[in-house]
Amino acid sequence: MEKAATYDFIAEPFRCDLNGELMYSTLGNYMLNAADYHSAERGFGWKALKAENKAWVLSRLAIEMQNMPQPYEHFHITTWMEKTLRAFTYRHWAITGENNRLCGYATSVWAMIDLTTRQPADIFKIGDGKIRDYADENRGVPIDRASHVKIDKENLELLRETDIAYSDIDINNHVNSIKYIEHVMNVCPEISKRSKQIRRLEVAYATESHMTDRLRFYGKEEGERFCCVVMRVADGVEQEAVRCNISYKL
Repeated sequence: MEKAATYDFIAEPFRCDLNGELMYSTLGNYMLNAADYHSAERGFGWKALKAENKAWVLSRLAIEMQNMPQPYEHFHITTWMEKTLRAFTYRHWAITGENNRLCGYATSVWAMIDLTTRQPADIFKIGDGKIRDYADENRGVPIDRASHVKIDKENLELLRETDIAYSDIDINNHVNSIKYIEHVMNVCPEISKRSKQIRRLEVAYATESHMTDRLRFYGKEEGERFCCVVMRVADGVEQEAVRCNISYKL
């Protein structure tokens, strides 16, 4: 079986934003679908891991787009793993539109956790470590890697706080990684005013959030980008959950 695979999607109009482009959160969901299809076909997808009481969790994500798919456009997501270590795997995506129009790239870091302890698990213990056979160390992406997203926390403003709701929680019983992106988009002032469009979105996930938690969003504009720190609040104590940088198109 090939190390990379390509999956086809369509930009439904009701999944497009006020500027008539596919929403970043929807693109993120399609990317995660492609990643799961790719993993499942090779024996280490959600179903195989669930049988071992394990799950994939997203640690870092960066999406950099030149062009977003337009309403009704058929587009393609190619995904592959560049490297797999015992604790982490590095996954990339290439997004192309109709007539091979380059839309953009994305890159990520994933970890595997034990669903009981919520602690990191040994990736190579799944399927006798065959996941290593699908790593393509000669194939990277032409964008900066997903980072830890360092943010100067001075002068951050509390923009919103909200209780975690049913629709935020996914099958792994924590706030879905793409749901954080939706929340951050909702508090980004330049996006809500339609005055700026996104060039690069970068997210670093620190701790899980659950149904009984509350989320606080602290952010600020910093030149041509928006910085946001999401804090989970449990029993009145804040703990960092997510850091996000949004870089605008010039």
